[in-house]
Amino acid sequence: MKKLYELLERVAESEASVLVTGESGTGKEMVAQVLHRRGRRRNGPFVAVNCAAMPETLLESELFGHAKGAFTDARNSRTGLFVQASGGTLFLDEIGDLPLGLQPKLLRALQERVVRPVGGDSEVPFDVRLVAATNHDLETAVEEGRFREDLYFRINVIPVEVPPLRMRGTDVLLLAQRFAEEFAVQAGKQVIGLSSAAAKKLLAYTWPGNVRELRNGIERAVALTRFEQITVEDLPEKVRDYQGSHILVAADDPSELVPLEQVERGYILRVLDAVGGNKTLAARVLGLDRKTLYRKLERYSSIDGAPAPRDE
Repeated sequence: MKKLYELLERVAESEASVLVTGESGTGKEMVAQVLHRRGRRRNGPFVAVNCAAMPETLLESELFGHAKGAFTDARNSRTGLFVQASGGTLFLDEIGDLPLGLQPKLLRALQERVVRPVGGDSEVPFDVRLVAATNHDLETAVEEGRFREDLYFRINVIPVEVPPLRMRGTDVLLLAQRFAEEFAVQAGKQVIGLSSAAAKKLLAYTWPGNVRELRNGIERAVALTRFEQITVEDLPEKVRDYQGSHILVAADDPSELVPLEQVERGYILRVLDAVGGNKTLAARVLGLDRKTLYRKLERYSSIDGAPAPRDE
């Protein structure tokens, strides 16, 4: 996280496009907000849009605007978010879900720095810094034809990767303490922190929902606790009952031993699951190039008769 903070300090003043990657709930929009507040556009608007939250036609109108009469409900012309964000930062969240039909239009807008409203006859200039975010593996999406390569390079001038909570060690406890204090004030309760047993449970859990899941869990715990410290009983059931998975690599009985390929297969699939299905990140953790990992996954799927895991 210190390396992440240092990177943000270095790139905040830049005008280059930034692509923030990381699992859901890691705080990608907060990173975008930090870049905006620390940058030279801090006095301009910060405009955010979720590319996965609306259909293609509505998203196009939202981004580029529309002229009066462009479609049935277009009773008035509307300025798009690119123009609304001029002088500031435009944050495109979940850009990996951007429809293929919109991708060339977005690419042209970023290259030419102008947009043509839907149904409009003229182009409108804009001046924004673009920050995009995704929890998808865009390199794989490019290879599979789900994301344009030229657009990927246009938005990925400065890559910023936000680590998942399970890789941040005792940050879990620091964040939990912060959230406990926040929600205790809101609830009007005297909650000063965590019991040692509750802290151990938080450290053992893998937090697939990351910081968002931790925040929700602590809000629940503060609401339920009857003591000044959050106890194990106050935590969500899946956190209380979590048992980490382990791979058997040795046994006294030779009949229990398994072939090396089976051990490798189990470990690769475990790592892939731990990184939320992101093949690029899994390959990095495993020390493999991505093509080697893909070949192994294809072989496993042919043996199982099931499709290879897709990226989340």
